[in-house]
Amino acid sequence: MASKLQPPELARRLKGLSGWESAGEEIRKTYSFRNYYETMAFVNAIAWLAHQADHHPDLEVGYNRCTVRYSTHSAGGVTEKDFDCAGQVEALIKA
Repeated sequence: MASKLQPPELARRLKGLSGWESAGEEIRKTYSFRNYYETMAFVNAIAWLAHQADHHPDLEVGYNRCTVRYSTHSAGGVTEKDFDCAGQVEALIKA
């Protein structure tokens, strides 16, 4: 089982992910898009990544935005796996 990251490590790791923030027991970021099609393409790409990693974010989807939230519920907070998955989401945007 993954271990929950302690606040100093959480803060250090957040510095490596542009725009991501800590919110309670999760990390999150909101992405903006030009239209619904781009938003849904992003959501579908995240779904594929989540399936491959067997680690699923909470997603809040609107017409031209998507908020991605990661937390490892079994650990009671944010783990290394959450940061790994957030990094993969960032790579989608940069591709």
